[in-house]
Amino acid sequence: MNFTKYLNLYFIISALVILPGLYSLFRFGLKPAIDFTGGSIIEVRIKNNESAAEKNKEKINNFLSDIDEIELDSIQVGRENNFTLKLKPIDEAKKEEILNKLNKEYVEVEELRFETVGPVLGRELIRKTLLAVVLAAGFILAYVAYQFKDKKYGICAVLAMFHDSLVILGIFSLLGHFWGVEVDTLFVTALLTSLSFSVHDTVVVYDRIRETIKNHPKADFETVVNKALSETMSRSVNNSLTIIFMLTCLYLLGGQSIKWFVFALLIGTISGTYSSPFVATPLLVVWERIKKKRRR
Repeated sequence: MNFTKYLNLYFIISALVILPGLYSLFRFGLKPAIDFTGGSIIEVRIKNNESAAEKNKEKINNFLSDIDEIELDSIQVGRENNFTLKLKPIDEAKKEEILNKLNKEYVEVEELRFETVGPVLGRELIRKTLLAVVLAAGFILAYVAYQFKDKKYGICAVLAMFHDSLVILGIFSLLGHFWGVEVDTLFVTALLTSLSFSVHDTVVVYDRIRETIKNHPKADFETVVNKALSETMSRSVNNSLTIIFMLTCLYLLGGQSIKWFVFALLIGTISGTYSSPFVATPLLVVWERIKKKRRR
């Protein structure tokens, strides 16, 4: 199959996915969770209560507004009458005051989780996250360029990796603006995992290109690329589908706490499966075309 015939189409598809998210990133940014901003989380379960979740959410909001020095950011409704309260940083005494207030109204309230993150730790986490992404890109660039004895392979692999990161970041920026989805440390884990998957798939395609060049040194580069993609495409798709099926089940059946973590992995897997043959490899072809023009 002649994959290189549709290079412009691949880049147009990528632009249609990335540009709305990129606009959202610059206009609205991401909605950070307390892991980055600092604050407190209280997760409770209200037992023996058959009221509608939204009605309970409104009542809890009214209760908390009556307590001094409490600043509520949001209330998330989970399954089995679980409620996650996100507030500005509070101490143990204030937490007990909140629980006592809820117990007076609902009689049986079970505390599931209580966490407090200071703003200093949040800023440090942002710095380390950015550093991790930069270091990962640098190491991957150096490693792929060294293994394939040509810097173009490393640069194209890293560009495809950033393509996938922009897809994930853009989608979560839109989700954060329109549906209030927050990014936390689990999101960072999903992002870095997705990038590693993307590069892994790209290296498989590049390795097949290198082997084909060795076996057919006089063959045209685009012919070599088409042959390599034809030989690796079914393997890449089948491998990715097994992961996508598993993540889809986990997203549908998993708990609220890992829902968006799984969704980020799912988006990253789909984007990584697409970018290896349709972004990283076309970039190689474009690079070679530019080199040929310069030689002429």
